Amino acid sequence: MATIDVPAETAVVRPPRLTTGPLAWLRDNLFSSVSNSILTLLGLFIIYKMIAGALDWAVFTAVFTGSDGQTCSQDKTGACWPFIVAKFGQFVYGRYPDAERWRVDLSYGLMIAGLVWLLWPRLPAKKWGALYTFVIFPFIAYWLLTGGAFGMPIVKTEFWGGFLVTAVVATVGIVGSFPIGVMLALGRRSKMPIVRWVSIGFIEFIRGVPLITILFMSSVMLPLFLPDGVTFDKLLRALIGVMFFQGAYMAETIRGGLQAIPRGQTEAAEALGLSYPQRMGLIVLPQALKLVIPGIMNSIIGLSKDTSLVLIIGLFDLLGIVQLNLTDSKWFASSTAMTGYVFVAAVFWVFCFGMSRYSQYMEGQLNTGHK
Repeated sequence: MATIDVPAETAVVRPPRLTTGPLAWLRDNLFSSVSNSILTLLGLFIIYKMIAGALDWAVFTAVFTGSDGQTCSQDKTGACWPFIVAKFGQFVYGRYPDAERWRVDLSYGLMIAGLVWLLWPRLPAKKWGALYTFVIFPFIAYWLLTGGAFGMPIVKTEFWGGFLVTAVVATVGIVGSFPIGVMLALGRRSKMPIVRWVSIGFIEFIRGVPLITILFMSSVMLPLFLPDGVTFDKLLRALIGVMFFQGAYMAETIRGGLQAIPRGQTEAAEALGLSYPQRMGLIVLPQALKLVIPGIMNSIIGLSKDTSLVLIIGLFDLLGIVQLNLTDSKWFASSTAMTGYVFVAAVFWVFCFGMSRYSQYMEGQLNTGHK
């Protein structure tokens, strides 16, 4: 069989240098035309000014040592980090007694252990982890934080504050609103008219008023409907209001996932003789919840930031305790307020960004049936 000799100089032909690699990407995406080049340079200039200004305020002209606001009162002074260091204990614990703060730290540690057990896919015995996180841990945390047993003094919730209140409101609101949302979503799709219309009425009423109104109602109006001598803790009232408010929004998110499941799934489950709880718990709900992970996480992130609204009813969360400490005349300075608000923003951003990234990871792990 005859062979054709290929000249050595034509055997390997490399592509032009500017068609592949970083330079080609820059030319195709950022400098493909005169207008795109101008916008790219303008964007780079804005980013440079923002980063330079942030570094100048937070590092180069910032104050890192000092015992009062006088060290931060000079002209052209950046962040006042000694204020954060001096008040860090109140930002984390509020007015919780210093000698009892180990109880808060232990509660944080136990909560982190439960979350790692549940959220780390490689750890075994997830059922036991769920039992610990959602059943056992709440009783332990309540016993630790409030006291009254084993010689621990009682610490009333009016002394709680800072990140402690933010974590309690966000955690209880998220965990408590999920089953409420599931029941309301199923109730809105129920064939029983009374259940359906009650669910619709509750959802539309709650979604029609702002969270501030719900907090005011739970804090001010709810005690008026209770019998004489019966009172609820202010924090407990806020938690109930947040759970029902978030549950109404969670219900609509879950209902969207239920409507996206083909009817054939339900009919196949019925053909197998499964009851309604079995159909929903084993077939429909797992698929629906997988589809609406972005919506659920969006609601969770929104609730985490809305915890700052509890300041309206006199509960000092992280933002509230920072604002309260800004009134300290010892730390009065032009940059103190900005430093405190930047600290709060950074804390919220870290937690919200972490939850967002984890939800994207879970979407990738569960996206196995639609490839």
